[in-house]
Amino acid sequence: MNVVEKSSASPILFVNFNQDASCLSVGTRSGYKIFNCDPFGKFYSRTDGGIGIVEMLFCTSLVAVVGAGEQPAFSPRRLQITNTKRQSTICELTFVTAILAVKLNRKRLIVVLEEHIYIYDIGNMKLLHTIDTSPNPNASGDLLIFDAISLQAVNIIQAHKSPLSCINFNHDGTLIATASDKGTVIRVFSVPTGNKLFQFRRGSYNARIYSLSFDLNSTLLSVSSDTDTVHVFRLVAGESNASGERKGSASGSSSSTRSSSTEKRLSAGSTSSGSSSSILSAGLGTAERTFASMYNSLRSPIASATNYILPDVITEIWEPQRDFAYAKIPTAAKGLQNICAISSATSLTSPAGSPTINPLLAGSGNTNGGLPSSNSTASPTPQPHYVMVVTAAGLFYQYAIDMENGGECVLLRESSLLDEV
Repeated sequence: MNVVEKSSASPILFVNFNQDASCLSVGTRSGYKIFNCDPFGKFYSRTDGGIGIVEMLFCTSLVAVVGAGEQPAFSPRRLQITNTKRQSTICELTFVTAILAVKLNRKRLIVVLEEHIYIYDIGNMKLLHTIDTSPNPNASGDLLIFDAISLQAVNIIQAHKSPLSCINFNHDGTLIATASDKGTVIRVFSVPTGNKLFQFRRGSYNARIYSLSFDLNSTLLSVSSDTDTVHVFRLVAGESNASGERKGSASGSSSSTRSSSTEKRLSAGSTSSGSSSSILSAGLGTAERTFASMYNSLRSPIASATNYILPDVITEIWEPQRDFAYAKIPTAAKGLQNICAISSATSLTSPAGSPTINPLLAGSGNTNGGLPSSNSTASPTPQPHYVMVVTAAGLFYQYAIDMENGGECVLLRESSLLDEV
């Protein structure tokens, strides 16, 4: 995501983790760089001109790059798909307006403009579908789920009453986490059914949520904001987090039903091999044309009515859970834009020589695209888990999570991206 304003003096324009949080891509005013997260270090860089978006495909050599617009040759309207290993450009796409975001996985490439969303087949870069939108500065609290494989809207999730400020899928696309502009409550829904599986309390005071991130196995969810605390919530069916208990008989009576449903969803998600390639989402606004028609056709009139008739004490039938663990960002970085991710020892793999499954890159080898094998067996001992945070000031923090007791995470590493830039 864009972690700093392009008008600022910072050399860093963009920072994001790849899909399994093993690598970190950084766009700067002079080019872009890719870092390995553990052990931390730069392993690729290119100096051409200002880069505003850099998105990786797992640990492969495929990278999507968009210029920052600070030089004529690096337009924010042009997308380049490059092979970093061969130092070559695979294809180039130019659009009418500036590119706001790019997302890619093993099957699809998504390009987001202010008034259009383009869906491409990443194997041959054929344009499959276009979604017409409108400028949407004040989103609603509803979420439209669009299947990028069948190319149709599949559900409307009434996530929050306040406008959405942050959303993110888990690794295989079976869960989605949401936060509103209040930033006090985080919710997790199943995809595509839209069932609410978890509800977490970040804090009592409003905060601006900067990022939401699941771990690779969808057992943990990290949340970063404009406060100095990164919260880690545990996604375990039927289990309360360390800092909060579910209360009331209504909560207890409905817990077992939710737990059973949640366990089935998480179990299915752990063996899914391609769900992440089929779903994308967008916050809805009152001015959106195409999304409005999708919204009206999917939304249940009964659900809509009960949403406004029933009081919160009935619609929210269980007490939000508190965090399982948390990491403290140094005071100097408080309020700065940031992103977070959760990794484990098994998910942090060396990017050196990593193959690609993309048909555009011949001689790739790996047919699993960086995804963990569904045949792999779980380790008998808990694997170490880490929270990683990158701030707009160019600082990288890595914390260790105590998976047994939770509580405050231990700071293991602090590194500067600016030293490398």
